[in-house]
Amino acid sequence: MLLAIDTSAGTSVAVVDRDAGVLAELIETDTRRHAEVIGTMIQGALDEAGVAVTALSGVAIGMGPGPFTGLRVGIAAARAFALGIGRPVVPVVSHDAVAFGRADPILVVTDARRREVYWSAYSGTDAEGLPIRASGPGLSAPDALEAIVPGFASYRRLDAEVVSAASLGLVAELLYLHKRPFASSEALYLRSPDVTMSSGPKRVS
Repeated sequence: MLLAIDTSAGTSVAVVDRDAGVLAELIETDTRRHAEVIGTMIQGALDEAGVAVTALSGVAIGMGPGPFTGLRVGIAAARAFALGIGRPVVPVVSHDAVAFGRADPILVVTDARRREVYWSAYSGTDAEGLPIRASGPGLSAPDALEAIVPGFASYRRLDAEVVSAASLGLVAELLYLHKRPFASSEALYLRSPDVTMSSGPKRVS
């Protein structure tokens, strides 16, 4: 049984079980309220599911792609919660959750702000029901997708306002069941940070 969290777009928190399915899911679409709602949503999902934290085997977290500010809230919350209950963090590519359960070729697109979008192309699902990522994740101007995405015309575009934590958790359960690798523990920002460290000491006049 997993607690699942994604803040790559809106905020979504769920409790899922490989056998019982989705026990609870809460969603907030406002992309400016991640830090405000994440704590109450975690507690709310656990209460709705009627699950004690001791029953959880891990915490699944969406690693993006996503904007830095929102994405780091969910990752930090998941890592802190997992550390507190002594359970592992299970990283999953957020776009894989959007593609989960869709057998047709789709192009998952989420808002990257600054007039850009994140994208990932999926050719369908494999025998275990896991999405097959053909290319991406990538970052692009919206009008450049056709030129950048290989085989663009073969995909049905799917714009996601929020990433379902329930789907994210179920992807994590299947990855574990079929001994597939999880995502990297590094967040997928796909964009250089606005603030960088200076190369030397600041000169004082």
